[in-house]
Amino acid sequence: MALMSQTGSSHCIQSELIHCKARHNGPKSIANTMETTKTKAIFFGLRPPSSSSLKATQSWSLDGTALVQRRGRLVTVAASPPTEDTVIATEPLTSEDLIDYLASGCKPKEKWRIGTEHEKFGFEVGTRRPMKYEQISELLNSISERFDWDKIMEGENIIGLKQGKQSISLEPGGQFEFSGAPLETLHQTCAEVNSHLYQVKAVAEEMGIGFPGIGFQPKWRRENIPVMPKGRYEIMKNYMPKVGSLGLDMMFRTCTVQIATALFANSPFTEGKPNGYLRMRSQIWTDTDNNRSGMLPFVFDDSFGFEQYVEYALDVPMYFVYRKKKYVDCAGLSFRNFMAGKLPSLPGEYPNLNDWENHLTTIFPVRLKRYLEMRGADGGPWRRLCALPAFWVFYP
Repeated sequence: MALMSQTGSSHCIQSELIHCKARHNGPKSIANTMETTKTKAIFFGLRPPSSSSLKATQSWSLDGTALVQRRGRLVTVAASPPTEDTVIATEPLTSEDLIDYLASGCKPKEKWRIGTEHEKFGFEVGTRRPMKYEQISELLNSISERFDWDKIMEGENIIGLKQGKQSISLEPGGQFEFSGAPLETLHQTCAEVNSHLYQVKAVAEEMGIGFPGIGFQPKWRRENIPVMPKGRYEIMKNYMPKVGSLGLDMMFRTCTVQIATALFANSPFTEGKPNGYLRMRSQIWTDTDNNRSGMLPFVFDDSFGFEQYVEYALDVPMYFVYRKKKYVDCAGLSFRNFMAGKLPSLPGEYPNLNDWENHLTTIFPVRLKRYLEMRGADGGPWRRLCALPAFWVFYP
């Protein structure tokens, strides 16, 4: 969930609600309880708005610019990350530039939005084995042709779909992720989710593919999970074992739709047996990468604002820089050094705001960009997918 707005010169979030006070001489301020997950609700506004004022927003799975092919024509669109290095930085960015980038997401009440994303595992109904990429490719192509979605390509591989402000993308282990469009009400959000599920089911059933509603891969070992052909994930796959013992499980064996974390607990099985947890996904996050996940103590300060978050994010180790449609491996390097032109992988080059946006997508707590992503709930049964945004909207 994300809540955001602007009053005067300050921007404040407290206890998952937004309360703003004019502090014309003070820092931009945010205080928020942060937690990690994978099903997301995304909000923009001052506080959880009434159901009549809600709109769903899209959150991209950020993986690089790609080509869209539709009915024989090619169009360049943003895959994930949604921005390419189209702007060449001629002078170094400053911390104020990065702060202003975050603050630019603040919106007045009439532009409040809410959006829902969810992920789901696909499996062969006959064998119960995970879907292979070839099957995922067929599924995406069939949905595109039957329901008029644009194809998102990375090289020769289809990695997602786009239709208006909705998108379908692939997580590292083939988790099928839907990101919704801006909509007026919770009812419209729910209708959108149901429309997506109808389309997926219509094609998947013909292929003998099913989608269990669960937050952790319940049966198969990690080595049985296919790796999606996305350059970003190759870098992450190589880096994760260096910083934690469970990062690869997070990438390949978890699914999301956050408290909500407990209410939506739904990951009790591992490799066909009870794992001792109601929510294995929470356990996974305890040893994924402590440099970019877990609770952030400074967010509970009354003075917490964009400045503090920028200082934190500058020291979160990088994964990559996207240049000329390729991912440059910068795993473990410092964005702060990048701003000084001292990134070993790109010596003498400075970042632009696209690089900053891409870097923010690699931080795993409640994700602050130009909106907030609440990322705590496990994937679950389809009938619960509308419950998560409703929970956050009416959370007191």
